[in-house]
Amino acid sequence: MSEVETEPAAAIPATVPEPVGEKPEGWWATLRFILIVFLLALVLRAFVAAPFSIPSGSMIPRLLIGDYLFISKWSYGYSRFSLPFGIFDFDGRILGALPERGDVVVFRYPGADEDFVKRVIGLPGDTIEVRRGVVILDGRPLPRRRIADFNLEISPNSPCKPDFDVRQLPGEGGTILCAYPRFRETLPDGTSYDVLDQLDGSDADTYGPIEVPAGQLFVMGDNRDDSLDSRFTVAQGGVGLLPVENVLGKVMVTFWSTNGSAEWIKPWTWFSAARWGRIG
Repeated sequence: MSEVETEPAAAIPATVPEPVGEKPEGWWATLRFILIVFLLALVLRAFVAAPFSIPSGSMIPRLLIGDYLFISKWSYGYSRFSLPFGIFDFDGRILGALPERGDVVVFRYPGADEDFVKRVIGLPGDTIEVRRGVVILDGRPLPRRRIADFNLEISPNSPCKPDFDVRQLPGEGGTILCAYPRFRETLPDGTSYDVLDQLDGSDADTYGPIEVPAGQLFVMGDNRDDSLDSRFTVAQGGVGLLPVENVLGKVMVTFWSTNGSAEWIKPWTWFSAARWGRIG
């Protein structure tokens, strides 16, 4: 039997899948994720915690210029100022609670769209008076004891003001310190905190007496001679009596602090300018 030659079967070409572009839902999934993160950030900022930076020295020694901190939004409830972009306009507070005397609060300044920070000294119904720099609450002077000076290193954002009665001292590594006269002030419930008194007989050393009306607070800066607070009207550049609904939250913790010497184009200065001892 003769063999029959057969031609080899033609090779079947492998099927090569054509490139498939990204499905439209892939772009939507990415956009949806970004929107969810954005909305979550808004919710956290509006209802849980929000960042705040200290622009002035009115709260020295508790807070310094260049401090960055978180405030708790839930501590005193929520008002129209608590929500971003002014999306809801209503009067009063939801889940409202009064701050306690001694609380350090951030609030919407009554005179402009800015946020300030001060310490609550007087609640509704309290009578506040200041004589020779001593706060008198309901007819009783708050105990104030002289303690060691507060020594602050002079830096680009923390100068030593020449018009105040403060001393300059040498610090470590060739630095210069500004020595502020410091006192420990104590509230009737035992809460105490440090305040500065840089001048005798300043305009801020005499005030009142005045009774704090319902729905308002009397706030003061810890740097008593360098704070435009409730002792000054809004027309004078101060806070005046602060409406409770303007309070945004209570100061919690400092998460960053800088002495102002950092430069954006020099990343290493971001670390050399940090006040590491103030973080946390």
